[in-house]
Amino acid sequence: MLTGELRNQINAIWDAFWSGGISNPMEVMEQLTYLLFIRRLDDAHTLEENKANVLGTPMQNRVFPKGKDDKGRCYDDMRWSRFKHFSPAEMYEVVAEHVFPFIRNKGTDGSTYSQHMKDARFTIPTPGLLAKVVDMLSSVPMDDRDTKGDLYEYMLGKIASAGQNGQFRTPRHIIKLMVELIAPTPKDVICDPASGTCGFLVAASEYLRETHADLFNDVTAREHFHRSMFHGYDFDNTMLRIGSMNMALHGVEEPDIRYKDSLAQEHAGDEEKYSLILANPPFSGSLDYENTARDLLSIVRTRKTELLFMALFLRLLKPGGRAAVIVPSGVIESDSAAHRTLRKKLLEENRLEGVITLPHWVLNPTQVLQPPF
Repeated sequence: MLTGELRNQINAIWDAFWSGGISNPMEVMEQLTYLLFIRRLDDAHTLEENKANVLGTPMQNRVFPKGKDDKGRCYDDMRWSRFKHFSPAEMYEVVAEHVFPFIRNKGTDGSTYSQHMKDARFTIPTPGLLAKVVDMLSSVPMDDRDTKGDLYEYMLGKIASAGQNGQFRTPRHIIKLMVELIAPTPKDVICDPASGTCGFLVAASEYLRETHADLFNDVTAREHFHRSMFHGYDFDNTMLRIGSMNMALHGVEEPDIRYKDSLAQEHAGDEEKYSLILANPPFSGSLDYENTARDLLSIVRTRKTELLFMALFLRLLKPGGRAAVIVPSGVIESDSAAHRTLRKKLLEENRLEGVITLPHWVLNPTQVLQPPF
């Protein structure tokens, strides 16, 4: 749980962005994600330095190379622990002209998180704002995994409270309910085909830490957890960056978070690949046949995105796999031929365990309950 002091620190950082000229909450979150990634790179480099010093051996995995970049700046100056002590003008020049090109180039090294930074844009407008935010972030403790995760979740909550961007975030208590009902196991392979900020994957990882803590004592189980258990895809690069950082700060080392338009691409490579699906995909009404994957239309011929996503879940699940997903009530109530076809598949070819009906305002981030509720 976050203390009041930490909440106040995050609120102050958020307010600094707004007063400094960045009022779009998604842009604030994106710039914070970049800065946290830069700080994380320095922490990883420091860890390697300490390991090399203890063992008395050369560094094996340098994050920041020796020497200078092609603009003549020393790579060591690009480390968070160095540039945070620079003057605002020099810090701004280093971050804008050297650090951001560096993290964009790291996007070619194939690592899970850096590949989502390959088109990173630096949009902080003034040296003063950058210096203020870096100073504030430097005072936020990032050593404890629980604290890091809770801090990022708290920041993500500000997107939801901002209005129209809240559709990217399912309420945390609803996610927790779904995860506890489906009860992930250490052997599951988990997917969210519309991962957004990766809230479902994070919740599944936290559930496993709480209920199967001994899995980290087994090398195979630990490797599976960090590198092959969690899969998410989205077609919004900003969401991929934010979701990847969310997983990183919650202690998952190499999740598979990648770009994919769930309804517009064939799924031959992912067919029957996952044992568990957790999702709250966007439902925007109708979709043109021209943009729809043919393998989904072979399950149910429709332009309704809610039915196509259900067909996608059936396509992705292994035999015996499980799913807990959010869908509009029309999937259960509507009487079109496509709806009946899908319900027949759910009831006769699969095992529908239950349906939980929620009030319509539960997933609306702008809805506020009024007394006497």
